[in-house]
Amino acid sequence: MIKPSHIAIIMDGNGRWAKKQGLARREGHKKGVSVLKDIVKVAAKNKIKTLSVYAFSTENWSRPEFEVNFLLKLFSETLNKEMESLHKQNVKVDIIGRKNNLPSSLQDNIRKIEKLTKNNSELNLNIAFNYGGRAEIVDTCKKFIAEGIRKENISEKLISNNLYNNNISDIEILIRTGGDRRISNFLLWEIAYAELYFIEKYWPEFTTDDFELIIKDFQKRERRFGGLKEAGE
Repeated sequence: MIKPSHIAIIMDGNGRWAKKQGLARREGHKKGVSVLKDIVKVAAKNKIKTLSVYAFSTENWSRPEFEVNFLLKLFSETLNKEMESLHKQNVKVDIIGRKNNLPSSLQDNIRKIEKLTKNNSELNLNIAFNYGGRAEIVDTCKKFIAEGIRKENISEKLISNNLYNNNISDIEILIRTGGDRRISNFLLWEIAYAELYFIEKYWPEFTTDDFELIIKDFQKRERRFGGLKEAGE
C-alpha cells in the first residue's frame, strides 16, 4: 500500500498536559519537544517525505509574556542543540513563517540549521514558527503586487511556488492532538484535500504507535479529490 508523502501535525495540548500532571506549563512544552524528536525518527523510518509541524502561531504572541519568552528561548535552544543530530539523520530543516520580528539569536540559529541541513534528503522537516496561514497568503499577494505580476498570470501553481516554502507539497494527513477540532490557521493552502485526524490525547501523550496507526488507517481511505470512483456513483 502507498504511504503518504506529507504529514502535518498541530501539536496541541502541552500546557493542559502539564496542568494535568501538576506541573508548570513550560514542562509540557519541554516534553512536547521530546515527543517531536521521536516522531521525526519514526517518520523517517516510514519513508515519509515531508513532516510539517505547528510550533508557534502568529496568534501565540497574545499569550502571557513570560510564556512567549520561554517558547522563543526553548525553540532557539532546541535548534542549536538538535541541529547536528538532525543533520546526522539526514533531515532537511526549514522554518516557515515571519522571521524578521524574531529575536536575533533565534534568527541566527534558524539560518544555521537551514544552511547545515539544506542538502539532506531523508526527511523534509518544516517547522511553522510565527506562522499563520492567512498571513502567508497575504504576504504572497503583497509579493505579487511588488513584482508587478499581472492578474492573468496568477495561477494555483504560481501561488504554490511563492508561499513561504515553495517546496511544500500538498498535505495528505493533518493530525491535531489535544481534543480540539480546528485547523487554527495552519497551512490553509496546502490542506485542501488533507485527511483530518483529531486526537483526544495531548501532544506529550502522543506516541510513535499512534502515528503509525494513523498511517495505516490512511492507507485504507479512498481518496477521490472531488471525483467519483465509478461513473454513476
